[in-house]
Amino acid sequence: MYQEINLDKIDINAEPPIEEPDRQYYYMAKCRKWVRKFERKNGRLPTAFIQTFGCQMNARDSEKLMGILENIGFEQSDSEEADFVLYNTCTVRENANNKVWGRLGYLNVYKKRHPHMKIALCGCMMQEPEVLEKLQKSYPFVNLVFGTHNIYKFAELLEISLTQQRMVIDIWKDTDKIVEDLPVERKYNFKSGVNIMFGCNNFCSYCIVPYVRGRERSRKPEDILLEIERLAADGVVEVMLLGQNVNSYGKTLNEPITFAELLKRIEKIEGIKRIRFMTSHPKDLSEELIEVMRNSKKICRHLHLPLQSGSSRILKEMNRQYDKEQYLSLVKKIREAVPGIALTTDIIVGFPGETEEDFLETMDVVKQVEYESAFTFIYSKRTGTPAAAKENQVPENAVKDRFQRLLKEVQRIAAQKADAYTGKTEPVLVEEVNEQDETLVTGRLSSNFIVHLPGTDEMIGKLVNVKLKECRGFYFYGEAEE
Repeated sequence: MYQEINLDKIDINAEPPIEEPDRQYYYMAKCRKWVRKFERKNGRLPTAFIQTFGCQMNARDSEKLMGILENIGFEQSDSEEADFVLYNTCTVRENANNKVWGRLGYLNVYKKRHPHMKIALCGCMMQEPEVLEKLQKSYPFVNLVFGTHNIYKFAELLEISLTQQRMVIDIWKDTDKIVEDLPVERKYNFKSGVNIMFGCNNFCSYCIVPYVRGRERSRKPEDILLEIERLAADGVVEVMLLGQNVNSYGKTLNEPITFAELLKRIEKIEGIKRIRFMTSHPKDLSEELIEVMRNSKKICRHLHLPLQSGSSRILKEMNRQYDKEQYLSLVKKIREAVPGIALTTDIIVGFPGETEEDFLETMDVVKQVEYESAFTFIYSKRTGTPAAAKENQVPENAVKDRFQRLLKEVQRIAAQKADAYTGKTEPVLVEEVNEQDETLVTGRLSSNFIVHLPGTDEMIGKLVNVKLKECRGFYFYGEAEE
């Protein structure tokens, strides 16, 4: 939490402030009154559960939402059988939507037995008009619905929802507002995501994100630096800089600044030992950024560089604004400047009109680049995107065949790349006690590979030199060196 605000000293009988974030602290104080009434009636504090679907931007949003709930007085629950349940939704692929509908079916049954329960939905899926229509028609038991642009208003919307029985809906089409200084409940005390920008201006023809996240808007560099300085003072050693396209950071500011320059300033912050970022769009990854990565002692040797397709024809149809040759040339520059860097990517199989020849172009890029890992997806038609209107959709059997061939090749190469680390000693940031074996701890290399090693919870949050003794395909077993 950035400001230590005493909610009990806020006059909730006065008119709510107009300015943010003071307005939200006022509504947090009003919600706390509801919490105390609940506690007197039930002999316990109300519980809250948040389930996050989708990207790391959503995960960071959920930390902010839980920070507000805990500040109000809710206790965090690890079960959906809670007094307040919030789904932070994703809509990049249809499967993400279907998961939410399925969970709502379960909650409907639970709520009939516990009618006091409150259910809320937020995130990208809520920005789709057809989703909102379906919710109102078929899921009237949902109490609160809001989108991606007004997450900072959560306390205000929650107060209305807690005191009224109707479904509260607050969906904005867009916003240029960024509200700082609201509470955050971090999942880890030693690492943290940091939003540097919001929205997207790229309009890839298959992607719904620009329509649900809005136009690009960058946070001021001084606000980002202050947040990271405070995180470092609180024990954070690794930050993940988040944006739909971090390479275009700073372009919308009154005083423009490049992403590379922002990285140089973050590098100077004492206490921060590792810097990660995502996602990095190939079309505007600059020479300046490559140079900063080359010279940095803190930027992790890992770059996520989405390819999507290896076919220049399909890339043009996708509106990716680069071709196969430009992508391969960029990879060459990165590999030469930062030896040993791990490259990961996203690939879509079955984009409308994709031929076998187009697919083989993708396979060719995979073989040339030799990714350490790749997230492979079957094309998902998203209503409202240009690609969804294309008539030449690829037959399902062809898509599945290509997907399996791609997956097999990606896994073969990734296993070879990982095996090359065997026998080396590398620094590992220990993140948690291993879920399957409590005698082990689990951490990550700078290259983002997972490592398991003997240890205790006292090692969590520390950088440990580890001898990588055995490669198990996509992760390692190792031992800490003295």
